[in-house]
Amino acid sequence: MKTLFKSKPRIPAELVRHTRDLLVYVDANPKPRDGKRDEKMIELCKYIRELKFILYGDNKTEPVADACAQLTHEFFRENTLRVLIVCIPKLNLEVQKDATQVVANLQRQQVNSRLIAADYLEANTDLLDLLISGYEDMDNALHYGLMLRECIRHQCVARYILESNQVNKFFDYIQNPNFDIAADAIKTLKELMTRHKSTVAEYLSKNFDSFFTEFNSRLLSSPNYLTKRASVKLLGDMLLDRSNSATMVRYVSSKDHLIILMNLLRESSKNIQTEAFHVFKLFVANQNKPPEIVTILIANKRKLLRLLDDLKLDKEDEQFEADKAQVIGEIATLH
Repeated sequence: MKTLFKSKPRIPAELVRHTRDLLVYVDANPKPRDGKRDEKMIELCKYIRELKFILYGDNKTEPVADACAQLTHEFFRENTLRVLIVCIPKLNLEVQKDATQVVANLQRQQVNSRLIAADYLEANTDLLDLLISGYEDMDNALHYGLMLRECIRHQCVARYILESNQVNKFFDYIQNPNFDIAADAIKTLKELMTRHKSTVAEYLSKNFDSFFTEFNSRLLSSPNYLTKRASVKLLGDMLLDRSNSATMVRYVSSKDHLIILMNLLRESSKNIQTEAFHVFKLFVANQNKPPEIVTILIANKRKLLRLLDDLKLDKEDEQFEADKAQVIGEIATLH
């Protein structure tokens, strides 16, 4: 007989509306009042978990596309995404984790074959400002970072961050003394600078000097091992991408950049040396080296040949050895 009195499952639109009402209450009542806020928080936790279940399913149940579409439509129609992001710092830790995953998943959901999250964020760029500045909140930085990376899946979001010069904030966030936050910020910067090829290529073309001045001085010259290693790897990823070929030629034509990479080759860390080599080889392989580049390579020929000869990977890598042999041969013939 119990089954006759089971509560009817809430439809997605109803669930979103209830969640929004509870978020609005929590936002307006930051302090407990006669235990009412605690009750609301428990209810909110349950609703957000239901939202997460609809979007992700579980070990036994796959998400239902129609329910996901209904939920997504309602989320953006009622501005619930905004309220949820704004309320993240006011939620309990477990609810924060579920809420962050809901926001992340919504970026991938299509309604009538459209990623409506992209349209919403393009019209509400202040939310992106909020997510970016979230790195300054030590308690919630990782939640904001995860949500921001999922938003960067949309080209319009990446373009906004780059064109508004907010990319420069990441040079600060990556210096954060908290290892986890610094590592997360590096991950986000990599996503921003590698996912949308045409947008990044256009940005680097227009902002070459300002971007690389900051990148070189703040990241490649950082005393922090994590920052330096991740940054030189990111530099290689950017320069070796075919869509950035014009930027690569411009970068490897600068003697100042060459000196930075030669210094990185001298680092005590083999990992940094190896990542630096993948960029250094571009200077050597350039068939139209400016005279000042040739002069520096010749002046340092003996040291460079000895250093490259000693550079060996822990595991055998035929491609690396072939590249190294080619670089050594090219330097040896310079005069």
